[in-house]
Amino acid sequence: MTFEIGFVLGIVGLTVVLFSVDKVSPDVIALGIIVILVLSGLLPLDRALAGIGSEAFVLILGLLVMTAALEKSGVVSFVGNWILRKAKFNDNRFVLIVMLAAAGLSGLMSNTAATAFFLPVVIGMARSSKTSRSKLLMPLAFASILASSVTLISTTTNIVVSGIMEVKGMIPIGMFELTPVGLPILIIGILYMLTIGNKLVPDRPYDEPFSVETSVRNYLTELVIPKGSNLCGKTLAQAAFGRDMDLTVMRIEKVNKSFYMPTATSLLEAGDVLIVEGDRDDLLNINKNSDLELKPHTEISNQEYQSENIGMFEVILLPRSPLIGRSLKQLNFRHAFGMQVLGINRSGRTIRRKISEVRLAVGDQLLLHGNRASALAMDQSKVFRLLHVVRVEDQQPNAAKISVLIFLGVLVLTAVNLISVPIAAILGMLLVFITGCITPEEAYRMVNWQLLILISGMLALGLAIQDTGAAVYLSDVIINLTHGMSSIWLLGGFFLLSMLLSQPMSNQAAAVVVVPIAIQTAMQLGLNPRSFAVMIALGASCSFLTPLEPSCMMVFGPGNYRFMDFVKVGFPLTIVIFITALIMVPMLWPL
Repeated sequence: MTFEIGFVLGIVGLTVVLFSVDKVSPDVIALGIIVILVLSGLLPLDRALAGIGSEAFVLILGLLVMTAALEKSGVVSFVGNWILRKAKFNDNRFVLIVMLAAAGLSGLMSNTAATAFFLPVVIGMARSSKTSRSKLLMPLAFASILASSVTLISTTTNIVVSGIMEVKGMIPIGMFELTPVGLPILIIGILYMLTIGNKLVPDRPYDEPFSVETSVRNYLTELVIPKGSNLCGKTLAQAAFGRDMDLTVMRIEKVNKSFYMPTATSLLEAGDVLIVEGDRDDLLNINKNSDLELKPHTEISNQEYQSENIGMFEVILLPRSPLIGRSLKQLNFRHAFGMQVLGINRSGRTIRRKISEVRLAVGDQLLLHGNRASALAMDQSKVFRLLHVVRVEDQQPNAAKISVLIFLGVLVLTAVNLISVPIAAILGMLLVFITGCITPEEAYRMVNWQLLILISGMLALGLAIQDTGAAVYLSDVIINLTHGMSSIWLLGGFFLLSMLLSQPMSNQAAAVVVVPIAIQTAMQLGLNPRSFAVMIALGASCSFLTPLEPSCMMVFGPGNYRFMDFVKVGFPLTIVIFITALIMVPMLWPL
């Protein structure tokens, strides 16, 4: 072992320790890795920064921008609501549907793309169903990785291995050649995550610092059922306000002004006014539902609603506000202040009265619509304290279709190798910008830059492992340890090597390093090199032990996970997949 190999392996060990103790932010660790590699001379500066221009970096940046466009256009909400209806708020069914959906998509595209698509969907589902994100996001990432060996195009690692085999004079991997072993691994992995894994996945709330922009508040508001609504003649249970819109109906006012408490059998009619409770985003989504109208909103014209001088605001009433103790009706709020109250939030208490009759109190939070200048003036005069200006997206009618077509088009272009992955990702970003699906400013605010910094640092470490010869050294160690043993153990050793190297390195880089060595070793020993190439393809895609796989890194922050969470859940899964591959590969590709 040379000094350089020992030093880089020491960096790998230190990195694992720092990740596991969870005292330093992962992106800070990644930046530290880059600095150490450059200052120690293990990597020149251009190589250390190569991760920023790598295919993985550009691909994930492009995917994050395109999924932001999907989220803004409503595609994510549509998919999430569909899954919610199918799952019917059952936690086990949630996990199963999420994993099946992610695995199905991952079988036709890269697992990173599948995870990127479903990430905002699952976060929205967790919020709507009051389920912890951590219980859903790790199964999402693991399912997308588990499907990596179902087809040749499930991951670029398979394509890389196939290309190396062709260079070595072997027949390349067929489109469905890996399916007989990849499908059982997928099924076994899903069953594991539904049983043992589900118990090991932490049930941890998302530890998000409080801010007025990200905090979730429930508001009371009034909805009107217009004539011609599809809800007319349905019962409250059939309308499924809670299931489909995450709204709670508190009271119903009939046309004859009679009030009554709602029941599941309450019949809805045109003109009914429903007093409902829901969070800000769910209330604003009612604007997209032609079967309901926000009662306070009906007096506002489309031109006024879309004016640059008009906005939505969240405000809070402080002591000595002139509004305290009086109702909106008494205040004649709209005419007196030139603003419309769309909802009221009173923390810790349930309000069952019409919002116009509620006497306002200290701490009440109002969702307002009106003139920006009026809102600022009222804030200055201590009528209320302005908390947050709500951004209401002016979506194009065809934005959802356009963003979906762009997303799928980019994936098809990369799958059939018409253009390179980086160009396809950049093309996707360009198209969502020029078609107006999302603006660059909106997209860049939604990009997880911490994730991209982490990927850059880990790719630099992977290059150092490759350049210093550490990967070849570890390969020699495996060969020496299995010398004289059964060929099965040698096969298993290369699986473990490719799996371990794929943690700090990219899966593709691990395969590029290990496959040629394994093929040469198999030929020297008179064994079937195809068995080893397939085994390495499986091992390089078995990235469950750490959150350093891109799919896992994408859920690491949003799921509020710790490094050891992946070790605890991923280690048993890795053992199960290792045993499955060790049994099935020699059966399907005899040694």
